[in-house]
Amino acid sequence: MSGHGTPIPMTSRRSGPLKGEAHVPGDKSISHRSIILGAMAVGETRITGLLEGEDVLDTAKAMRAFGADVTREDDGTWSVHGVGVGGFQEPDQVIDCGNSGTGVRLIMGSAATTPIAVTYTGDASLNSRPMKRVTDPLALFGTHAVGRDGGRLPMTLVGAVNPTPVRYTVPVPSAQVKSAVLLAGLNAPGQTVVIEKEATRDHTERMLQGFGAELSVEETDEGKVITLQGQPELKPQTIIVPRDPSSAAFPVCAAIITPGSDVLVPNIGLNPTRAGLFTTLQEMNADLTFENMREEGGEPVADLRARFSPNLKGISVPPARAASMIDEYPVLSVVAAFAEGVTDMQGVKELRVKESDRIDAMAKGLRAAGVTVDEGPDWWKVTGLGHDNVPGGVTVASVLDHRIAMSFLVMGMATRDPITVDDGSPIATSFPIFERLMAGLGAQVVRSNSTIN
Repeated sequence: MSGHGTPIPMTSRRSGPLKGEAHVPGDKSISHRSIILGAMAVGETRITGLLEGEDVLDTAKAMRAFGADVTREDDGTWSVHGVGVGGFQEPDQVIDCGNSGTGVRLIMGSAATTPIAVTYTGDASLNSRPMKRVTDPLALFGTHAVGRDGGRLPMTLVGAVNPTPVRYTVPVPSAQVKSAVLLAGLNAPGQTVVIEKEATRDHTERMLQGFGAELSVEETDEGKVITLQGQPELKPQTIIVPRDPSSAAFPVCAAIITPGSDVLVPNIGLNPTRAGLFTTLQEMNADLTFENMREEGGEPVADLRARFSPNLKGISVPPARAASMIDEYPVLSVVAAFAEGVTDMQGVKELRVKESDRIDAMAKGLRAAGVTVDEGPDWWKVTGLGHDNVPGGVTVASVLDHRIAMSFLVMGMATRDPITVDDGSPIATSFPIFERLMAGLGAQVVRSNSTIN
C-alpha cells in the first residue's frame, strides 16, 4: 500500500474470535530517532527491529541525503554510519517526508543548526499541517524558514551559521516540538534548555543519554526542565527497537470488542509516556493483562494479552493522560462505541492538527455508523451502545490518515454490518503488515472494489 498512489478501498466485516499472537512492527517513534541519532553519531550504529514503514524509510532517505551511510542488511538489521554532530552535508534534492509529521519535524531540528539550506515537502496531508510550532523555536537558534502561507510545506530552512543555545518553554504538549529543539541544541554551544509544563513521551531524552549526550532532567515548579550540553561527540549504539504500542492498540482493541477473542501481543514497549491507552482500557473494564515484564535498551517491555470484554463501561479520561495516548484516541473512541455509557475525552486539541483533524474524522464516521458523538475544540464524548448494538453498514473517509483507516477497520470487526474505508493506502506509513497480521488472527479485512450502499 502507498499513501501517495491510487486509493485502496477496504472493507471489514464481523469476525469470529480473534486468536493467536500479534507480532506488531517496531516502535515508530524510536525507529525515527535511532536513524537520526545514528546519523549524528561518529561510527556505526546497528539497529534491529526497525519499523520498515514508509514514514521511517523516508527518514532513512533523508539521512542518506545528508551524507550518512544508511543500509539494510539481509537479516533485517540496519546499519547507520554517522557523520557526527554538525556534519550534515547540504542535500542536492528536496527532502520528501511523505506522510510523517514526526519525521519532518525531527529532521528539521537535526539540521537546523548546521549552515545548510534544506527544502522539505510531503504528501497532501503533511503539506497541510502546521510547521510554525517547530520553525518558531528553531528561529531562536538563528535558523531561517520560508514556506507557504500559514507556515506550511513545502518549506526551505536555512540552518544557523553561528547557532546560539536557547531556553524554550514548549507552549503545547508536543514531543515533536521538544525533540526538534533538543536535536537542534546538539550543534549549539553551551546549554539548550527545554521546559515542559506537561510531560510528553521521553524517547528523545532516553536515546540522547544512550548516545552519550550530557543531558539532565529535573522536575521543578515550572515543569520538567531538560538541559542539554551542546556539541557532544555522540557514540554509536546497538539498538533493539521494542514493538510499537500505538500499533499494538489495533489488535488489542479489536480483541476487546470481538466476542471470544484472546490475543497476545509480545514485546510491547510500555514507556509510561506512551502507555496511557492500556491504563484507560483497564479502567473501562477491559480484560487486559501484562506478562513477562522486563526492560530492554532502557525501555520497559512486556507481553500484552487482550481478551473479549463484554462489560465495557464509559469513563472520563483524565486530561493529564492525553499526552501519553494522543495517537490512540481514534481507536479508543471505537472501543467507547461498544461500552455502556459516555466516554469523555478532554484536553485533546492536538488531535485537531494530526495527519487529519482526527476528532472531526472519527466523529463523522462514528455518527454515520449509528453512534452519538458530541465534540468541542479540545474535547469529545462518545455515547456507547453496548456490545452487539453498533449498526455499522457505512463507508467512511480515511482522510489520508492511517490511524483513522485502521480504527474504522477495527470497528467493522464487531458492528452488525460491515464498514468500508474509502482508502486504506495510508496504513502503509506506519503498519505495512496490518492486513496480513489481522487476517492471521482471524479478522475479515479485504480490499474492496466497490463500496457499501
